[in-house]
Amino acid sequence: MKLLGAVFAIVTLVGAISGASAQTAGQALPSATNPVREISEIAGEIFADTAIVVAHANARTVIVGEKRPTAVPTVTFTERLDIDLGGTKLELHSVGRNHSNNSIVMRLPAEKLIFAVDFIPANSRGFRDWPDACLEEWIESLKRVEAMEFDVLAPGHGALGDKRHVTAFRGYVEDLSNQVLAAVRAGQTQEETKALVDISKYKDWGGFQQMGALNVGGMYRPVSANRRPN
Repeated sequence: MKLLGAVFAIVTLVGAISGASAQTAGQALPSATNPVREISEIAGEIFADTAIVVAHANARTVIVGEKRPTAVPTVTFTERLDIDLGGTKLELHSVGRNHSNNSIVMRLPAEKLIFAVDFIPANSRGFRDWPDACLEEWIESLKRVEAMEFDVLAPGHGALGDKRHVTAFRGYVEDLSNQVLAAVRAGQTQEETKALVDISKYKDWGGFQQMGALNVGGMYRPVSANRRPN
């Protein structure tokens, strides 16, 4: 039933966006929660002729500055924006820097569903070596999501999840950070740290074999940048 409810909520969101776009020129619509740093995943141009594109203020800066091939947001926000999509209430939240500095969480309060692309996988590892990530602030952003009221997480990639998956992923990032920090303080190199860090309890998560060592290496760089061995 939870899965069916989540699917219905997602269809409700897509339908509300599509319907408002088709029926009401100038309707304020969110573009995409995908971080703009990932050029292959940005979107918004499909609504450019019929809608006001809404995004985080930092996304507009990147789109304009780098001449990204997508619609330029006409309405931006920095913390929260509430939108009425033909009776469907939608909340847009910035929860801080994580996978990028412009990711947002879309929340459907009535359906108790959130849509958060790229920075909260369900039972899966972080992507490769955390490109462009703000890892320390990522943990804090996950705590802010945990404080929200919702039953279903739509992560954009992979399976649907719930609040337990947000907590589990935060635990993974914290575990990885703490182990890497200990290795850096002990004077270990990046390759030595990859061999020492034990993340075997996450072996059943998606991407364990492909992303494990990459995750450690990606965490090593920012942790070691401002540390010195004991």
